[in-house]
Parts: sequence; structure tokens; C-alpha cells
Amino acid sequence: MMQPVRRRETCRLCDSARVERVVKLEPIPLSENYSYDRNDARGRARYPVDVYMCEACGHVQHLDVIDPKVLWDSYTYYSGEAKGMPEHFRSVAERALTKVEPPANALAVDIGSNDGSLLKPFKAAGLRVIGVDPATDAARRANEAGIATFCELMTPKLARRIRDEHGPAHVICAFNVFAHADDLGEMVDCVRIMLHDDGLFFFEAQYLMDIIDGVLIATIFHEHMSHHSVTPLVPFLNRHGLELIAIERAKIQHGSLIGAVQLRGGKRAIDGSVTGLLKLESERNLTQTSTLRAFEAKVQDLRATTVRLADGWRKSGANVAGYGAARSGPTLIAQLGLKGAIDFIVDDHPQKVGRFETGDGIPVVPTKELLERQPDYCVILAWVHAQKIIETNQEYLRRGGRFVVLCPQTRIVGASGDEPF
Repeated sequence: MMQPVRRRETCRLCDSARVERVVKLEPIPLSENYSYDRNDARGRARYPVDVYMCEACGHVQHLDVIDPKVLWDSYTYYSGEAKGMPEHFRSVAERALTKVEPPANALAVDIGSNDGSLLKPFKAAGLRVIGVDPATDAARRANEAGIATFCELMTPKLARRIRDEHGPAHVICAFNVFAHADDLGEMVDCVRIMLHDDGLFFFEAQYLMDIIDGVLIATIFHEHMSHHSVTPLVPFLNRHGLELIAIERAKIQHGSLIGAVQLRGGKRAIDGSVTGLLKLESERNLTQTSTLRAFEAKVQDLRATTVRLADGWRKSGANVAGYGAARSGPTLIAQLGLKGAIDFIVDDHPQKVGRFETGDGIPVVPTKELLERQPDYCVILAWVHAQKIIETNQEYLRRGGRFVVLCPQTRIVGASGDEPF
């Protein structure tokens, strides 16, 4: 039987063999996979998520690669259902259209298009749209919503087919997937094949600097094979016939990069945002292994705190829930020493309720049970939405419950605000 994980030996961006492990982490099960059987959920294999840095170009990445067929086959994340994501996509589309000024009936392509949410505002603006995504159910949803979607991985063969059948694309996007490809060189080669001479490629990915500053351990799981920064991206794109002309920091996902890329030598000038972030990254030593080792130390400090909390819950017999069957859940539980500490998880996702979370085998129940069971503590696993979760569950707090926020630092939140512990 073929193993679903393999170890690559070289940097994903520059192919150097000078890669060094900088953050050692606990292996975790695949996220977004749930089981109807608790023993099956607990018995699922765990795979490494250690973090490495390339000493040649500074790129931060995972070298343990999950077979994409295994990774995406049962994926249950849908962009259109993620809080704030449709509004974010509408804003992105508006800015992209202003930047590109495409002609009537131009083509927009989204790589990793999920349920088609990013392409909907482009279609509403009169563009032809094509999505590409290997997640079966997400692609089905997109096609049913009128967003033509290829249910497969992006390859040069498919890129040539799209260009031959539909013409070059004035807009190409890769949002929340630019960190998901093992062969990132092949992905940007596909972009170069499809991109119109006057077109732009837009990508979004969580920013390494924000991950470090916010101790965002929850963002480290198997799908995120790269943790991007600007310094290694610029020469990488150039080698593949592309050119980064603008880059912005966005608050989405607690800190992301949104880049605009043209064919190398295109008509648009490189603006000051690129040189500005290159300068900042140099000042912050973002491509130095010592910076990532300091991040690892912060993660271990965070783990020590949560382990103490979990030990206290066990000794006192406290009832503990988790909020949100999020894809980051297995990472938070494993890396912060919460194994065996959470009794149930509340969520309303129809493909998760009634099933068990892989790893600990924690049952997922409807959100209404937070008030019905009134646990002593509720650990927020859907960390991106922590503030919104607290704001919308004041009754739970008024009854004496306490939310536990895990990152960037551990906080206990009661009815009157943060509490000492």
C-alpha cells in the first residue's frame, strides 16, 4: 500500500538542499476529516508538521507532503460558509477589477476555487469565469451554483487546455491555496501559460511575519505547505517568468499577504509596497533561522501554560467544551497539550455534527448544546473567530461559563472580561 506521505529533500522555491528544521512539532491527523466511529477517529494516522527554513533563500515550509488525493478527497471546508469570507472576496474582486481594467467578456480563473465564492463577484461584473479545485464536493457545489469548475488539480496540461478553449485570462487568482501546492513552481508555470499579456495574477497567503508575531500556531497544518514571505518570493517568481509588482498586508486570517503579479517585463511598474516589505523583512531578520527558533520557544511557552490549565481541569473535574470543529483544531489540541482535555465540540456544520473529530475522537454536537450542557470552560478552536464567538455567546458567560482563547496568548474570558489564572 502506498504511503500517503513523502519527504521532499529540497526547498520548494529554490530547490536548495540546505533546508534546516527550525520548529519541531507534534504529528497531527489530517484536518477536515471526520468519522462516525469514535475508535476509527482516534486511530487515524498522524503525520509530521515540522517546519523547515531554506538557508539559501529563506523560504519557510513543510517537507512532509501528503498525497493530494488523500488530502482533498473528503475536504469539508467551504469558502462561502466561512465567516467574513464572501465579503472579503467581494472587496478583493473590486480592487482586482480596478487594477486590471479588463475588457468586456474577459476571463477570470481561480486556482483552488473551492465552492466558487471568489469567482461569483467576477461573474457578476460580466467576466467569464472558470474554477479549478480537486475537492469533489466543493467543485460540485460550485458547478451547481453556475461557476464552471474543473474538479482536478491544476496542471500545465489543464492550463493549456483552458487557454486553448477559452483564451488567455486577464485575471487569475490563487487565494488560500498559494501555500497548498507542493510543486509551487508548476503552479506558477500554469499561471504563466494562462495569463494574458495585460493580465494580473493575484495570490493570498498567510504572512510569515504575522504568524511569528501572533504566535499563530493554529495555522500550521498539512495543507499549509509554505509559510510565505516576500524576500524568497521575488526571485522565485522571476525565475518562472513572472514579476511581483504590488504586495499588501491584509487582516484576513489574522495576517495575510495579497500579491499582484504580471508577466516579467510587463507594462506595469513595481510599486513601493514590494521594496517596503523587503526592507522590513530584512530589518526583522525574517529569513534567519534564529527568528524561527525564537518562535518555537514562544510556542513551547504557550504549550506550558495550556498544559497547566488542562491539568487543573482534570484535577477539579471541570467539564470542558471546544467551540468550532475547525481545521486548525487538531493542531491546537496536539501542539498545546490538550489531548484528552475536551469533552465535546460545538459546531453547526452539517458534515461534522454527529461525527467525531480525528485524533482525540471528540464528538461534534450542535452549537445549541453549549447552553444546554453549560460546560465550565469552552476552548475556542475556531481561533480566527474568537472575538465574534465571545460576543455572540454572552448568555453562556452570564451563566458562569468561561471561554479560553489560545493564541496569540492564553486568555480566560468570563462575563466581566479577562480573568486571572
